[in-house]
Amino acid sequence: MKELEAARQLPPPRLAREIRAAAGVSQARMAETLGVQRVTVVRWENGTRRPRREHLVAYVALLQSLQRVSAA
Repeated sequence: MKELEAARQLPPPRLAREIRAAAGVSQARMAETLGVQRVTVVRWENGTRRPRREHLVAYVALLQSLQRVSAA
């Protein structure tokens, strides 16, 4: 059920990239935090792949957190 809700909240790749960049977080740091390789984050941000399962939930949560931080 968490995955379904996260899928609804997943921003488009371009917006996800903008959120990360606005927070001053590198793709490498994002990947390290999520436990994936940097190339995986690159693919998510390019729209060539979508995060799945537990990575989807964690990615959406991290993006939401970064968005709150950069809006403050």
